[in-house]
Amino acid sequence: MDEQTCTYSPISLLRRSQCRTIYRYFEYPSNNMRMKLDARDRAILRLLQEDGRLTNADVAQQINLSPSACLRRVKLLEERGLIARYVMLLDEKVVGLPGTAFVLVSLDQQGRASLDAFEAAIQQHPEVTECCLLAGTADYMVRVAYADSADFERIHTEILTQLPGVVRVQSTLALRTVKKTTALPV
Repeated sequence: MDEQTCTYSPISLLRRSQCRTIYRYFEYPSNNMRMKLDARDRAILRLLQEDGRLTNADVAQQINLSPSACLRRVKLLEERGLIARYVMLLDEKVVGLPGTAFVLVSLDQQGRASLDAFEAAIQQHPEVTECCLLAGTADYMVRVAYADSADFERIHTEILTQLPGVVRVQSTLALRTVKKTTALPV
């Protein structure tokens, strides 16, 4: 294929100008990879984000594609890292963890060693369901799942305030979840 044609196309030998009307580009700044997706790829991703247990035959039928062609596309999306993994989502209330707290954490230092120590330690606590490094007044925002006020107090005093370098924590408790999704817009 020459320089004037698309490298990933359901229709071979399209000119680049035609590709722009068919594909939406997704940028991946972590590895500078640029992936071109057509409407069927995006449809596959939307379906699998909604229900990761769909069979290949079900996905193929819903996007009007043969099962073998659909499987090739899914495998390519997996190989290129767009599909990171498949997981099962649990209902927090049924599991016995109906509470959600968002905790801002400030460290005594922001050097690489301090950040690494905190990040390694926080990985050890399953009560922490998410942790993000921030730009702003706090260093991290931590999402915590808890059973009740006594459980949150335990997490606060025995875990969060004891992590390496922590000098301040500020907690905000969620009253109810209005929107929660793991699906990304594709």
